[in-house]
Amino acid sequence: MELMARRKTTRKKTKARKASPLRARRSAAGGRRRARRTRRRKTRGEAFAPFARAASELGVFALTGLIGLAALFAYFASDLPDTGALWREGDAPRITLLAADGTPIMMRGSAQGAPVRLSELPDHVPEAVLAVEDRNFYHHFGANPVSIVRALIVNANEGEVRQGGSTITQQLAKNVFLSSDRTMKRKIQELMLAFWLERKFRKDEILTLYLNRVYFGAGAYGVDAASHRYFGKSARHLNVGEAAVLAGLLKAPSRYAPTSNPEDAGKRGRLVVEQMVEAGFLSRKEADRAIRKPILLAAPRFEAAPYFVDYVMKEMRPLAAGIDADFVVRTTFDPKVQEAAETGLVAGFALAGEGLSETEAAAVILDGEGAVRAMIGGRDYAKSQYNRATQARRQPGSAFKPFVYLAALEQGQTPDDKVLDAPVKVGDWAPGNYHDKFYGEVTLREALARSLNSAAVRVQERTGRAHVRETAKAMGWPGDLNLGPALALGVDEISPMDLAGAYAPFANGGFRVEPHVIDRIETTDGDLVYRRKGSIIGEAAPSYAIAQANDMLMSVAEWGTGRGARIPGYPVAGKTGTSQDSRDAWFAGHAGGLVGVVWVGRDDNAPMKGVTGGRAPAVIWKEMLSRALPPPYVRKRETEGDPIASLLDASG
Repeated sequence: MELMARRKTTRKKTKARKASPLRARRSAAGGRRRARRTRRRKTRGEAFAPFARAASELGVFALTGLIGLAALFAYFASDLPDTGALWREGDAPRITLLAADGTPIMMRGSAQGAPVRLSELPDHVPEAVLAVEDRNFYHHFGANPVSIVRALIVNANEGEVRQGGSTITQQLAKNVFLSSDRTMKRKIQELMLAFWLERKFRKDEILTLYLNRVYFGAGAYGVDAASHRYFGKSARHLNVGEAAVLAGLLKAPSRYAPTSNPEDAGKRGRLVVEQMVEAGFLSRKEADRAIRKPILLAAPRFEAAPYFVDYVMKEMRPLAAGIDADFVVRTTFDPKVQEAAETGLVAGFALAGEGLSETEAAAVILDGEGAVRAMIGGRDYAKSQYNRATQARRQPGSAFKPFVYLAALEQGQTPDDKVLDAPVKVGDWAPGNYHDKFYGEVTLREALARSLNSAAVRVQERTGRAHVRETAKAMGWPGDLNLGPALALGVDEISPMDLAGAYAPFANGGFRVEPHVIDRIETTDGDLVYRRKGSIIGEAAPSYAIAQANDMLMSVAEWGTGRGARIPGYPVAGKTGTSQDSRDAWFAGHAGGLVGVVWVGRDDNAPMKGVTGGRAPAVIWKEMLSRALPPPYVRKRETEGDPIASLLDASG
């Protein structure tokens, strides 16, 4: 009620005021002021309207841009590779084969080095790479904006991708995931993957991956493989100059390869050293010292090692079946023994001086525990990948006879026991001697040394074929054996690898072993997949019988059919073998703890004119083993009691 009364009073007062002209003028003026305030409020709203419209339009534009960027990202990401392949090359797992001493094995002209950690390398190895490839590696986020802008300008002027401006992270992304296409799409994908790598891994991890995956030319992937390929040493032992040469290869591996372009490689290496000085990695004094020091290249090796590699790959498949990983395989391979075998093969053929141009050859060298140290599957891998050392099964001829005599020795016969060497007939079968020459009554030692067929058959028949077969099987003969009298003359086929395994007990004191090429398999993460547990299968023959057999086998090399295999300073115990019509020629034996088997023949099994085990195979065997074994120890002549020598020593 009070509120109503007040409103009525106000209306009355207003009416009273209208009666005054002065008040009327003031009232009109107040109305004009209210109108001006309203117009000012309208003017300010109209002034802000364009900004509101611009903000709205900008929001729509930004949203459209984001949608466009998302679509563009989806386009470039649509065919990006699976990043799970970071630790592998291609679809197949990466398999690194190591020799027994840990050095990488070359694989058909390419090499996979053993993975090395950054902490295992000398500082100057990664620093050489950083100095020339990506000096700001530890300070960027995966891409270098300045380099990208410079590359974009060059590419725009050229009308195509000519310059990359890639960081080490981008190079790793390209090397692992992408093809080598020089397109803008690939460049953008490279950037995307580089950002992912930088987010996923620490800088040291990225650099480690890069150093283990980058290509250094000559088939070498990774710094360790390159170090072995060019310098014959582990990357852990590279000096500054060698590290600079390797870093210089990254720009153009073929052009700067020190093996084919030593002058360009040297210039590039010196440039890298100067870059290391500019980057603060080296002092001027250290750089000058590195430049003055000569770089020594390693001689190429392992010309026939591909046969060994093929066999290792075949053997490892069942051992690592069902495991999805990259592998490091430690093998039994000995680079020095392989080199000796390669050189010895060439030298042996040259010295044999026979018409052997159309013949093939195979050789296996293993130690007393069955570890294969070297393998030759043929004279030229490029022409034939058929591994005659493991796949070819041929008649060993008289190289089987040691098992006949060993069986006799086990029964109590001795090397000096007598046997008649004269024409013999067993049923309808009547074997003859070489050139039909017979020696009458001879000792077992002479019968073996001269490789007399008729005497060997007589020894077999009085010993018992069953016992001969049991002895050969106990020594490691892998297949079935003939039931007839021809057993003694080696008519059952065998590979060089298996024959070497059967001869190993002669070298190790009488224990059967299994020839093998793999010691251990691990994943690249260090997980153990396979490890060989022991090499001895069991006793093959009594030690006294083995000793007597070796004494007889040494006579073969000293004055028998195997004289061509003699090695000065080493006792050689072995046996020649020649199959019918000289289709196969062998020498099998041991010296200095190594067992070696050499086979010479033709792939078509055709006869060889005048070729016997005592000629080309024995000579090749000698050339191989003499190079594989260390120089024999020569005892110095005693000077005690020599007055002249004492006088000279006193005056000196």
